[in-house]
Amino acid sequence: MGASAEHSEDGSGGGCLACDLIAGTEPLPGGTISRTGHWTVEHCVGPLGLGTLVVKPLRHVVHVADLTAEESAELGPLLRRTSGAVTAVTSPEQVYVCLWSHAGGVPGHIHFVVQPARADDMARHDAYGPALQVAMFGAGRVPGEHDVADVCDRLRAALAQPAR
Repeated sequence: MGASAEHSEDGSGGGCLACDLIAGTEPLPGGTISRTGHWTVEHCVGPLGLGTLVVKPLRHVVHVADLTAEESAELGPLLRRTSGAVTAVTSPEQVYVCLWSHAGGVPGHIHFVVQPARADDMARHDAYGPALQVAMFGAGRVPGEHDVADVCDRLRAALAQPAR
């Protein structure tokens, strides 16, 4: 599928936060960390903790089944490299990788959340897995812009390393 009627080919417009972040019409603390021919890697703008990244297609895609062969071919290696960079920079207990694609209960621009699951976050929220994410959203703590910029610089450098 191509872009929907509400979204231009460059991803801007239509009230999609993911597209607006890509287009630069919404502020993106830390800036773009990495970009391939079909995907972008950014720091999460929500309350999922410092070092949580979002991997999303450059074009507005609502369903994984609508990814092109080229987008699909880039996805696996990019998720692996992104997870490795998060591990190298944040030293978590685990790195969660999950697909999110709802905004207000309506399917939205797909994005994979690559989240470091740290022991201190699990202890603070007395939760892990999906319950940890729910608790972090409930707490609403968004990392500061200076901290995000710093970790993004380190993640950018880690992603620039040759793939193993």
